[in-house]
Amino acid sequence: MTVAQVLALVIFVVMFILIVMDHFERQNVTLGCGILTLLLVFGISMRNMDAIIETLNLKSFFTLEFWYVAGESEELSSGINWATIVFIAGMMIMVEGMAKAGFFQWLCMKLAKLVHYKPIPLFIAFMIMSSILAMFIDSITVILFLAAVTVELAKLLKIDPVPMILSEIFCANLGGSATMCGDPPNIIIGTSLGYSFWDFLSNTGVIAAVSLVVVILYFYVVYRKQLLKETGGAVDPASLPDPKEAITSRTDFIVSSVIFGCAVVLLVTHAQTGLTVAFIGAVIAVFTLATSGKYALELLKKVDYKTLLFFVGLFMVVGGLEQTGVLEIIAEYIGKISGGNLMLMVAIIMWISAIASAFVDNIPFAATMIPVVRSLAMTQGVDLETLSWALSMGTDIGGSATPIGASANVVGTSVAMKNGYPIGWGKYCKTAAPATIIVVTISMIIIFVRYC
Repeated sequence: MTVAQVLALVIFVVMFILIVMDHFERQNVTLGCGILTLLLVFGISMRNMDAIIETLNLKSFFTLEFWYVAGESEELSSGINWATIVFIAGMMIMVEGMAKAGFFQWLCMKLAKLVHYKPIPLFIAFMIMSSILAMFIDSITVILFLAAVTVELAKLLKIDPVPMILSEIFCANLGGSATMCGDPPNIIIGTSLGYSFWDFLSNTGVIAAVSLVVVILYFYVVYRKQLLKETGGAVDPASLPDPKEAITSRTDFIVSSVIFGCAVVLLVTHAQTGLTVAFIGAVIAVFTLATSGKYALELLKKVDYKTLLFFVGLFMVVGGLEQTGVLEIIAEYIGKISGGNLMLMVAIIMWISAIASAFVDNIPFAATMIPVVRSLAMTQGVDLETLSWALSMGTDIGGSATPIGASANVVGTSVAMKNGYPIGWGKYCKTAAPATIIVVTISMIIIFVRYC
């Protein structure tokens, strides 16, 4: 290996270790390592200004393809994926607008009322709602509001919220795997490899739908006895708050709902219209802010800028691995182990992704693996899409296995803890780990049967 390759690899490993240790804010870690990559790898070792310019990728903003693509196109540029960052920022602003209007709390209370506040129907309904919402909205936001409302309902109905919260977390991660905008790894995969919303829905969406049925049955069997013992029926539904009370402003509620509906339509049809996810994210943000009036500045302040900066630094570090050829070496090694066998490649990618994502953040892992699967497809002559769906399901589902595997897990367990319902590693992994193994196995079998 060359000096540049060793430096790029060392910086990447140090970044990963620091993220796992969690002693420093993760955006500071990735940005610091990204700057080191630009200075030490590209500047001092390679003395290649073109590599720095290509990694920063600022020129993409000024190209037509960043906002509109005529016909099928595949994004092959390395470095910072600004389309991902613009899209996530736009979705964050839209979600904050919906939350301010009381949309999420209203939806949860309305669904609870429809099932007459009965524990088992409520349990199943919230799993389905968690999965569907996570198809279009960041799973962190979904669980943040869903877990809070679940605790509130549990106190009113005198039931234990832990089974519901654990099942909601898993279903949110599963639902996020179904679409391009559901989970950050999918957004990165889609924008990097040129896949559309429909590409994900017709591939990983099918896997997620089959898995959701199995998961609901699994959690029902696991928690059935506990749910049947609950005393939810002893509470008079008429004494519970009306869902309409959650709406802070009827006008804001209607406007935010319309914007959300438009966002879904634009995402579903973006392959046909040619509008990129960067364009959609920007338009969503502009319309949300324009209709928010005096609250626009407040919404901007609530955007999670730390996460956006985390992505910027991450893409720079991964760009270092790509520019120096380290990822090509990894791809060649996987190809050598698999002997060019597509099924073996799928199994390796899925299980390595799942196991790694159970203990480290699945976002940097997905970003690192994208150039690897692209290189594998080129050198081994296998279908890139098949490897992409394997990577997507492995990273999205693997994070469900432990309390720290995905951000939604951390948020859900934290909400439970704050309200007096601690969920330790043992209680969490007892049900989530087997469910993860089941879904990853189902995903692998479906990919084998459908694509290999």
